[in-house]
Amino acid sequence: MNIRDQQILHIALPSIVSNITVPLLGLVDVAITGHLGSAAYIGAIAVGGMLFNIIYWMFAFLRMGTSGMTAQALGARNLTEVVAMMQRALLVAIVISVVMLCLQVPIRESALMIIRPSAEVVAFTCIYFNICIWGAPAALMLFVLTGWFVGMQNSKAPMVVAMIQNVANILLSFVLVYGLGMKIEGVALGTVLAQYIGLVSAFLFFAPYFLKIRKYYREKTVLTSTALLKFFSLNKDIFLRTCCLILVHFFFIAAGAKQGDTELAVNTMLMQLFTLYSYIMDGFAFAGEAMVGKAIGGRMRGIYDDTVRRLFRWGWGVAALFTLAYFLLGKPFLAFLTNDATVMDAAQIYQPWTLLFPLCGMAAFIWDGIYIGATATKGMLISMASGMVMFFLLYFMLVPLWGNHGLWIAFVVYLATRGIAQTIMRRKIWKA
Repeated sequence: MNIRDQQILHIALPSIVSNITVPLLGLVDVAITGHLGSAAYIGAIAVGGMLFNIIYWMFAFLRMGTSGMTAQALGARNLTEVVAMMQRALLVAIVISVVMLCLQVPIRESALMIIRPSAEVVAFTCIYFNICIWGAPAALMLFVLTGWFVGMQNSKAPMVVAMIQNVANILLSFVLVYGLGMKIEGVALGTVLAQYIGLVSAFLFFAPYFLKIRKYYREKTVLTSTALLKFFSLNKDIFLRTCCLILVHFFFIAAGAKQGDTELAVNTMLMQLFTLYSYIMDGFAFAGEAMVGKAIGGRMRGIYDDTVRRLFRWGWGVAALFTLAYFLLGKPFLAFLTNDATVMDAAQIYQPWTLLFPLCGMAAFIWDGIYIGATATKGMLISMASGMVMFFLLYFMLVPLWGNHGLWIAFVVYLATRGIAQTIMRRKIWKA
């Protein structure tokens, strides 16, 4: 195996392991609350979990921006900036966390006003939110540390931290709920405590780096106007891009709900196949962030070109395997998720659209990692905005004619448009 392929797998595989622990944790939380005696507990976890997913998703630029800029500084052998990047991003994460804590009541009430769950679910969601919000500082600082580790070409540390955090979350939730008799508050408290355990673990992994690079610390370089301007300029693009992504995905869910409970259930199940694929492809995107950023920082054009080619070879290979798996195992997977005959019959009608997920979405995932590593965030924003426009255009044109099939066409074209737009703009990456 080529050395570049080995480097890609060295970063991608631990990242994939980190990613696949996420759905396991959500499954355990649902399983715990599902045995508390009321469906409202499950509803509170669903609503509260969705709310925090949106909040943290919006601030994912703390991870993405940090990884690309750190990788470039490492490639340029600018260790002063490597140290400053960590401190700068952590300060921003802390400020955002303080603002979130100060505004927690308006954030909670605004979200509940939009979602409008039942009164009982609202009560439990408030309990869950009021506790989980105190984990925001840990969650956002973990974004920064994860991005910094990836930028330093180390994806094993985030993998171990994620595993420690998720195991701690599961164990603490079980002890608090079944051992101490707590209910929804036990699940929430377990989540918060696990987030801080994860943060402490991440700082322990950072300690050896700190001992080696602390001599490069220069206080005046952390908050210079030039550095801050670049940091916020790049992260503004990532933030707006994430807002577009959230809008598409949640409009997709809402559009399915408008068509009836059966279509909503089917779309939710089929999206699990896309989510599974995205967890795997994100691992290769992480490899792109780290390796491309380092190559660009070091002005190594040959290594950059070779890395991009090999990332796409891995991407096409994974896409082909997933397409085959969805074709052969799609029906058994759906049968595992539900035994409702009506939902199962409807799911098989729309299942062929899942065969297009891997091939239409692959380029977008790989290019996202490359663009982040190159800090060419404007291109990411343009491609996402283009995809979003295509999604809504096709939605309003096709759904009145073809119903749920029109919705799936809009989503698949949205994925493809992102990849096509980034491919067209690819020559600007090195210039950026």
